[in-house]
Amino acid sequence: MFNLAVKTVLTLALCSALPACGLFKEAGRTIGRTTRDVTKEIGHGARDITREIGHGTRDATRAIDEGARDATNATAEAVKKAVKPAPPDY
Repeated sequence: MFNLAVKTVLTLALCSALPACGLFKEAGRTIGRTTRDVTKEIGHGARDITREIGHGTRDATRAIDEGARDATNATAEAVKKAVKPAPPDY
């Protein structure tokens, strides 16, 4: 079916293509690992930023709560002083 020249050309083409397969495989690995590493860094950065935002929000909420509590206590003390009856004079 195939003559000797065609078989020789196909054999040479196949043998020369095999090293290229290794190069494609290595390029694929490099691209895959780089993509994995970049994605991991983006994820960790997003996690850290989200954590910082959460801690900042928590701290601001606590500060507002403490300020409101102090204002309420100061107002209550002022009311107690204003409402307290004067001691009787004897």
